[in-house]
This record gives sequence, structure tokens and C-alpha cells, in this order.
Amino acid sequence: MLSDSQHYRSFGFRFKGSQQERVAGIYSIGLEKQESTSYDWDGLTRNEFGKIVFQYTLRGTGEITLGDQTHPLQSGDAFFVKLPSAHRYYLPQHSQGWEFVYITLFGEEAHHIYESITKEVGSIIKVDPNSTPIKLLFSIYEKASGNELQDAFATSNLAYSFLMELNRFIFHLEKKEQGYPKSVVNAVTFMNNNYEKPISLDDIVAASGISKYHFTRTFQEATNSTPMQYVTKLRLNKAVNLLKKEELSVEEVAVRVGYSNGNYFTKVFRTHLGISPGKYRSSKSFVPVDHLIL
Repeated sequence: MLSDSQHYRSFGFRFKGSQQERVAGIYSIGLEKQESTSYDWDGLTRNEFGKIVFQYTLRGTGEITLGDQTHPLQSGDAFFVKLPSAHRYYLPQHSQGWEFVYITLFGEEAHHIYESITKEVGSIIKVDPNSTPIKLLFSIYEKASGNELQDAFATSNLAYSFLMELNRFIFHLEKKEQGYPKSVVNAVTFMNNNYEKPISLDDIVAASGISKYHFTRTFQEATNSTPMQYVTKLRLNKAVNLLKKEELSVEEVAVRVGYSNGNYFTKVFRTHLGISPGKYRSSKSFVPVDHLIL
């Protein structure tokens, strides 16, 4: 991943730029291999106030103590801590060495994302080495090694990108681990097979196999939308593709995607896209798309 000349170096950044404090900035980044037990950082005695450390183990073994609990850190393990806080990470006596890459961040939005992630999964995170946040972390390190990071705008952009990719990884990891409940799978299958019909919430609930109260709450937690919002998004995506067929009238498109008449379909379409179906179809100001993200 890195050439020999890029191994085991660290870089600090001290740029002026208000966006760094408002959003995110990089304080330091480095790739290290520690073989001495003198490597020992106490999170309550460090001077880097207001910073956040993300450190990812590549090889070997380290340890971190959070409060009164000690956690081994091996390949694929990361920790995410703020300074100051009650933690201590170090090379334990039994370890033959510890190789890791780290990034130290700061900024208001960086702290918001940090709080969100650690509230959700804690400070110890298992991360695939081929995942996007780790690839991006090495990319930032390579840019620093190549002397490509020369202003606050570049580092702020990369800091925020890294945090967003880490946040995305955590979100999808949780979804993958949780999986969709069977009731949600049943409901989504039913909606995909019946969107062109005048289906109601009661119809969807019946397909889910559980009570309305539990279903609506479970569905929203799993998909971040209500069942009827999901139906609407599904219908509008089908409508956008049907509107490409000039031989179909707006009324015919409406019926094919489950609306009883063109007037109501037009109202829903305009609410979500800001334009009527007819104008969307004929306007040269709109680039046609195959899928809408609503």
C-alpha cells in the first residue's frame, strides 16, 4: 500500500482557517511501529486539548484502557478517543511490537460525529482493512508524505471526508449486523409487487405479519421512512421511467403506478420534485434520470 520511503513517518498541520474549527481539521497523521514499552499515552495528562484520536492497528498487539476496562488491540482493531478523557493506550509487556496508522482531528463537527459514533458503538471499532475509511486514511497519509497538503481547505476537506466515511461504515455495519426484520422484508416485497394497485397501510401491515403498532415502528427504524413514504418513493421512481415513454399520457402513467387519477398523481409529483409530470417530461432544463433519491 505504501512505498518503503513512506513508512513510519508522522506529519503535523498548523494552518489558519475558521472552517477547520467549525467543521473539521487534521492536527496530525502518522504511520508508526512501536517496539518499546516506553510507548505509553495517558489521555488525562496530554496537552492536545480538544483533539480526537483515531488509531488503527495494522500488525502486532497494543492495549488500551478505557475507564477500568482493558482491551487488546490487534490487526483490524481501531480506537476512537477524545483528549482529554480517561483512557491510556500503550505497548504491553508481552507484545513483540505494534504497527498502526493514526489521525488526530479537531473541529466542532468532528466532535459531533465522534459523539454520535461512540454513543452508537463505543470507542473500540473493528474495521475491515479494505473498507473505504481505512483506504481514505492511507490516501491522506500518502498525500501528506508527498507534500500535497499545503492549506487548511485541503486538510479540512479530507478530515470531514474521513469522518463521513467512518460514519457511513458504522451505519452500514450496524444494518448488516442487524439485518432487516422478517416483517420489513415481507412488507417491502409486498409493496414492490403491488405498488401499481391502490394499497393501504392496512394492506402492508397485513403482509408484514405483525401488529400495526409494532410494524410501523420497526419499519421506520429499519428504512428511515414510513411505509406510505416508501410506497410514494417507489411509485415516483417508476413514474420517472414511464414518463420517458412519449406514447403514455400523464393519466396513464398515474394509473400504472397506483394513483386513481392524474390530478392526484400530479399533486404528489409536484410536492416531491417541484414540477408537474408534464413539465418534467417536456422541459429541456431537466436531465432525465433513471432513479430518484428522495
